[in-house]
Amino acid sequence: MEVTMRVIVTGATGNVGTSTMRSLAADPRVDSIVGLARRAPSARASEFDGAEKISWRALDLEADVLDVFAGADAVVHLAWKIQPQRDPSELTRTNILGTQRVIDAVVLHRVPSLVYASSIGTYAPGPKNPRIDETWPATGIPSSIYSRHKAEVEAMLDETERLHPDLRVVRLRTSLVFQRAAASEVHRLFLGSLAPWHIPRPLRLIPGVDRLVFQATHSDDIADAYRRAVTEHVSGAFNIAAEPVLTPATIARAVGGRVVPMGSRVLRTAAAATYALHLQPSEPGWIDMALQTPLMDTERARRELGWSAAITATDALRELLDGMGAGDGGDTRPLHPRRAS
Repeated sequence: MEVTMRVIVTGATGNVGTSTMRSLAADPRVDSIVGLARRAPSARASEFDGAEKISWRALDLEADVLDVFAGADAVVHLAWKIQPQRDPSELTRTNILGTQRVIDAVVLHRVPSLVYASSIGTYAPGPKNPRIDETWPATGIPSSIYSRHKAEVEAMLDETERLHPDLRVVRLRTSLVFQRAAASEVHRLFLGSLAPWHIPRPLRLIPGVDRLVFQATHSDDIADAYRRAVTEHVSGAFNIAAEPVLTPATIARAVGGRVVPMGSRVLRTAAAATYALHLQPSEPGWIDMALQTPLMDTERARRELGWSAAITATDALRELLDGMGAGDGGDTRPLHPRRAS
């Protein structure tokens, strides 16, 4: 008899969530997917192959009873708040307290599997070369609220696994995640309303900071990793990132810009000043995280999940930036395009 699965996805209308819903719907082993979000999406958001498997439920993880978890075979927990960074208590309510409620509901309803959206941001400061595997300390970058929260949730999962050894817990430690449909959301969350949407080629100046070296992955490839984490019998942490690594020179070539030599202190000071002046919404801890986090080795994901990226990091970056220039977005509230702002 063929085994089929009922999967719950929190944060299902966001950048990774929309792609993960599509990826799960395309898998014959998954026959039912419930997408949870504060606002259910429009009908257009579900117009793709396999959408008949999907149902939506408007639900607040911070307040509502999570009885929808009953009878699920797996919960994919993607819900996370990045803004408002000027109100840490609001972020804590969603990221920490909301996640604890998800964990409690998974345990209460005896859901066999929990797949959590961790991040490169959970790692302690480390090298850009050689790359690190999943044993690197997951204690975060202290000056970044995003990183602190990711590390705190990982510690919560450690305790959950200790108390409930029969629960299969998977943590996908992903790189930055790009796609065209997320272009307007990324601009709103990280750049703010005063930043230009399109930058002419002569003004595409990339800071040439030595450690400004990071990884990125297309949302569709990230979603494929989540699908595999749900349907394969694996557990533990997996680093997920595409090639090539994005250096200032790589980025400049990808966007037709040029590298401007700059010290890391200058870059951070600029980020801190513009944040303090309310010119942009991203705390300087994001710069600390970009400079201090290590580069990830993805061998375990290739070996145990059978995962590899189909889209290069540079193509994912180009797609995102092209989408920003056009003001593109998706059919869900978090991804709404610029023209709907």
